[in-house]
Amino acid sequence: MTITEPAWAKLNLTLDILGKRPDGYHDLRMVMQSIDLCDMVSITFKERRGITLVTNLNYLPRDNSNIAVKAAELFFQETGIPPVGLTIRVDKHIPVAAGMAGGSSDGAAVLRLLRRALAPELPDRALEAMALQVGSDVPYCVRGGTALAEGRGEVLTDLPALPDCFLVVCKPSFPISTPELFAQVRLRQLRCHPDTAGLSTALYNGDLSGVCRRVYNVFEDMLPRKYREVGEIKRQLMDLDAAAACMTGSGPTVFGVFTDEAMARQASEQLRQEYPQTFLTRPVGRCAPADKCG
Repeated sequence: MTITEPAWAKLNLTLDILGKRPDGYHDLRMVMQSIDLCDMVSITFKERRGITLVTNLNYLPRDNSNIAVKAAELFFQETGIPPVGLTIRVDKHIPVAAGMAGGSSDGAAVLRLLRRALAPELPDRALEAMALQVGSDVPYCVRGGTALAEGRGEVLTDLPALPDCFLVVCKPSFPISTPELFAQVRLRQLRCHPDTAGLSTALYNGDLSGVCRRVYNVFEDMLPRKYREVGEIKRQLMDLDAAAACMTGSGPTVFGVFTDEAMARQASEQLRQEYPQTFLTRPVGRCAPADKCG
């Protein structure tokens, strides 16, 4: 038997750092949004014990340092279900090391697939608690849609869907190290913080322009000069009539919000000439079907 799920990419409409926790992590407050750029993840049950990972990207790890394999192992450990033989296939379309939770979303898809096949009675909260052991972004990726994420990212509150719009997503060729950025966090030096409460209110009001005025990521304030291309992409998006532009996660991917499809398509085509990993996407809600994958 083979079953398949989409693993949706995410964007940060806001990202704020509130403080350092005793466990060494940072307290965060973020509004997260799923988009219709996705990997496709499938599991096939096999007779021989063990977990095999197959992927279209040869350089990805295939042992339990890959979040998809780690998630499968944890599922059996936490549920007490005897391990069975699995082949996990991940067809990657989300750029790697992009700040869009591609790996986390793959792990979340594996957890949802295993629940569907082996433990359909398992509540969402239990699956999300399990997901936190895999990675900080994984509980949100299990849930998807539009959500406020707090704590390490595991304290989730559903928000109304982002009003219909078009999202141009552009990843430059270089990666940014998340630990490197967190090591540079100096809370007293963060002069600007996103109005996450105001953005949440705009979502409740269905006010896209109110959302766009409040899109903001504090990590942009601490980017080393070697990553100044992030700012250049933002400026290009705004020059191409984006209503807002922002880096997502710890970068380097930048997205622009557009209200007009033709303008979004034109911006996407123009940026793709310089940045091949540029995508025209739309927001998706929780439990979106696979045919929504752009």
